[in-house]
Amino acid sequence: MRLTIALAALPALALAACDAAPTDDTATDADTTETPAPVEPDSTAPADDGAAGPDGDTASIPAALQGRWGLVAADCTSTRGDAKGLIEITGDTITFYESRATLGDIAERSDDSIRAIFSFTGEGMTWTRDMALAAQDGGEELVRTEYGEDAMADPLRYGRCSQGDA
Repeated sequence: MRLTIALAALPALALAACDAAPTDDTATDADTTETPAPVEPDSTAPADDGAAGPDGDTASIPAALQGRWGLVAADCTSTRGDAKGLIEITGDTITFYESRATLGDIAERSDDSIRAIFSFTGEGMTWTRDMALAAQDGGEELVRTEYGEDAMADPLRYGRCSQGDA
């Protein structure tokens, strides 16, 4: 009986051997790499608005938002170091009176606004904040809005400091 089962299995083994791809021992230099399929652009990524940052990229705070901004006019002109409402915005950072925020993941971006996650450090602590910055009134006003559990209830409005303010 065992011999009958073994003999019955031989045609199946022979058929399986015929289906195997032939090997070519002479083709040792053949290119076996695969060409990757093209990837479609991410439609959720922010659009390139042409407002390039310091490295020529658009993954920065728009130029229209960069500069010095004060909650009150005296924040722009104080020489005593007490300008608690002054913020300075560069391509990827916002410097506050006692903290600093670094740009993280960008959710939305245009030539005069951005919404992103910012990583804060200050007074020995670190935290993140979902925050939007938008220029208004012809670029003379900056509105800062926070989102999330610990966010400020109302947006803050800053005035642009003039070039002569130090």
